[in-house]
Amino acid sequence: MKLYTYWRSQAAYRVRIALSLKGLETELIALDILKGEQFADEYRRINPQHAVPTLVDGENAPILQSLAILEYLEERYPEPSLLPQDLRARAYVRGLALMLIADSHPFVTPRVRNYLEHNLKIDAAARARWMQHWMIEGLTAFETQLARAALAGQCCLGNAPTLADLCLVAHVTTCKIFPRFDFAPYPIAVRIFDHCMTLKSFSSTTPSLQADAPVAASK
Repeated sequence: MKLYTYWRSQAAYRVRIALSLKGLETELIALDILKGEQFADEYRRINPQHAVPTLVDGENAPILQSLAILEYLEERYPEPSLLPQDLRARAYVRGLALMLIADSHPFVTPRVRNYLEHNLKIDAAARARWMQHWMIEGLTAFETQLARAALAGQCCLGNAPTLADLCLVAHVTTCKIFPRFDFAPYPIAVRIFDHCMTLKSFSSTTPSLQADAPVAASK
């Protein structure tokens, strides 16, 4: 199994956590997204979106998009499960995950930031405000849902990690890029993040520990 990844990618981090939780040995192939390695002809044939992550499992066609990869891993390698058995609980977990995967993260990806910079000529300070705005929007909705549902234990649903926890940890990790990010309004999310980071599958796959991460990121 191979995973095309980038150290700081939220989407790739989600998948790395899942692969680790499920104990799946995976070759990580790093692409430097900021240098444009995703646009190389060889990778273009693998992923026409020029994005990471991409999962290759055996001789089958590559699987694109982190949520599709996570669902594939869940169905092909069901233990330990990242989705609860109860139908409504599964919908709840998927809803939490999509708040971040679909309605927050897409606004802050490199392709969007590059468009803001090069096409719309938006300066660095404004781009940072744009990015932080959407990170806050996602985390606020997530925290509100956690508080309203009151189903969290150590994790978003009870005490076992689900897809929602993978998405939350990746999101909060990106929020920490901002030196003055205020986490005070998100006590439940922060508590869950802190617990998850005590688990090896979350801590060992974190962006700063990836082989392609710059040395400064690990300090």
